[in-house]
Amino acid sequence: MSALRILIVEDEGLVATGLRAQLKALGHQVVGLARDGEEAVVMSAALAPDLILMDIRLPRLDGLEAARRILQQRRVPVIFISAYSEANLAQEASAIGGFAYLLKPVDRQDLLPAIAVVLGRFREAEELRQGVQELEQALELRKQVEQAKGILMKRLQIAESEAMHRLQQRSRKTRKPVGEVAAEVIAADTFFAGWEQERKDTHSA
Repeated sequence: MSALRILIVEDEGLVATGLRAQLKALGHQVVGLARDGEEAVVMSAALAPDLILMDIRLPRLDGLEAARRILQQRRVPVIFISAYSEANLAQEASAIGGFAYLLKPVDRQDLLPAIAVVLGRFREAEELRQGVQELEQALELRKQVEQAKGILMKRLQIAESEAMHRLQQRSRKTRKPVGEVAAEVIAADTFFAGWEQERKDTHSA
């Protein structure tokens, strides 16, 4: 496992010192130590750590809410640590995006496998999320192209195959993706439709 840049979020000084020592012994770099949830949010944005060790019971802003805000800003694996073994806490931590949940006191034997597991789960989740995004983008592109083809077919009185050929031809000529060309056709149609409506309104007045 390559060295990670890790942010520790822990308000108990002795626990934080122990975690720092254990992480350094495992070959990782502790880039920051936050004492409360609000500080964690700020430091995560500033330091962009590879991993966060987050206590759940924190002053000012609890660890669950801090993690929620951090994950809204950027995706980062989070290991929650707590002195409490309540099932609802573990479930909520998982729902937020925590990929591991450790009970205090945490030692090196706990951290080593937890870090490996959390990185694997995070990688899988990111790959799945990327796949969903790509699918959504592909569906949106198809929708745009179909709309642009419909516009060309109506305005130019041409067949669907010819409309697609026109889009591809324009794409090659301008060196723009077909999706971008389709968006331009849609924008132009919206403009001319508005202009044509204005003319109709003027003549009917």
